[in-house]
Amino acid sequence: MQGIGDGNLPVEFDPFNTPIPGQSLTDEPGNYPWEHAPKNVDPEIILERTWRGMTTPEAVEEMIYLLDAGVPAEAIARTIVFAGFMQGEFTPDVGFTLAEPIIEMIIAIGMRAGIDNLRVSLHDTENREFKKNMVKLKEARKNSLKEMGELKLPNETKNEDKLQGLLAKPEEIE
Repeated sequence: MQGIGDGNLPVEFDPFNTPIPGQSLTDEPGNYPWEHAPKNVDPEIILERTWRGMTTPEAVEEMIYLLDAGVPAEAIARTIVFAGFMQGEFTPDVGFTLAEPIIEMIIAIGMRAGIDNLRVSLHDTENREFKKNMVKLKEARKNSLKEMGELKLPNETKNEDKLQGLLAKPEEIE
């Protein structure tokens, strides 16, 4: 039987395979791509490279699938910008400058593909409707559990059911 921390778990699933606190302060500077000078600082060149990368058949297919599934163009663009920064392609400030044109590129691909419910922003009204529906569902579940007697609300607990902390004042003995 495999146990936690016994070395039998894959590295990515082992909760004990993490850096110790402060380890990043002792690492050699320059180990990561974003710690070096960016590969390019000209937004036009970066946008052209990004467009070429986004219009490969595989990338277009994945993007259309995501857009059709309801993923907003803004979320895809943020992912692309973050990945470019992480790979050392550009600095964060250039990434912020590129975000809007990349969103427009993604919208163009979605419109060309004929996607009906193309979501642009993370704050689209559909997202609000989803949240409202989830709140209604949660309330309905709570009410049904309450009717079945399986749910005890905090104000319905009895005195002996109260949990007390380690440092709570002990009850007086009569």
